Amino acid sequence: MQPKIVRYQSDSRLSRVVTHNGIVYLAGLTADNRGATMKAQTEEVLKKIDELLKLAGSDKSRLLSAMVYVSDMRLKSQMDEAWIEWVDSNNAPVRACVETRLGTADTLVEIMIVAAQ
Repeated sequence: MQPKIVRYQSDSRLSRVVTHNGIVYLAGLTADNRGATMKAQTEEVLKKIDELLKLAGSDKSRLLSAMVYVSDMRLKSQMDEAWIEWVDSNNAPVRACVETRLGTADTLVEIMIVAAQ
């Protein structure tokens, strides 16, 4: 029997969370308040991550990897500030941060997470 794949908050385009074989995959998450600073957008995204990890039976101490996309590398220090305040420093994941054009001009950060259940 193959391990079960469970999808949460799905629509015809994507699932926000997929679990398989003890691993939690989160879709790229962005802030709703796009008028906010990079730090505030990051804080909002990290709160969403906490909520989705809980839904999947996990939490930030179980992070395996994070992919962070920022619209402007000159603002990366603001994202890092929010990240450092949030991340479990005893269980930090591998992480990459890449500058790219995001879905809208006022989206400053998008984060994808993989975690253990």
